Amino acid sequence: MANPRRTPRRPRAGDLAVPTRKPMATARRVSLFSRRLTVRLSPMSSELLADATAVLSEGGFDGDRYAGSTMVTIDLARLGDRVSDPIDDRTARRLAELVPTDDGARGRVRRVALGEATRIAGCDLHAPSVDVRARAVGARVHLDLDLEADRRTP
Repeated sequence: MANPRRTPRRPRAGDLAVPTRKPMATARRVSLFSRRLTVRLSPMSSELLADATAVLSEGGFDGDRYAGSTMVTIDLARLGDRVSDPIDDRTARRLAELVPTDDGARGRVRRVALGEATRIAGCDLHAPSVDVRARAVGARVHLDLDLEADRRTP
């Protein structure tokens, strides 16, 4: 009869079989290219971010030239239940780095700036130029969109 207080015997070093090591593979060919991981905005990001934004705009004419500014604030905390990324300052900084350089995101914020400028101006604008700057403050991203355009003449 076995003693119930007795613990099973631990294997000794000599009892374990050590697997034989395979020799390292020799590199016979090397790549001409270095690869890196690319982080970019996901296709769903524009729809998600649109739900977490607040927009504030101002501007006016100097003759036929319009100049205005739109500030878009993206509060990541409002997306907490819909995104898998952590809602923190690191995610906000990454987003602030990507928006000005991502073609799709830059195009969307340019359209927001032009829409706001057209609303404030009360007329169509021609040849708009939009400068996009982004910065993170905590878990928020602030986009500063400065727009200059000409009044469209009929």
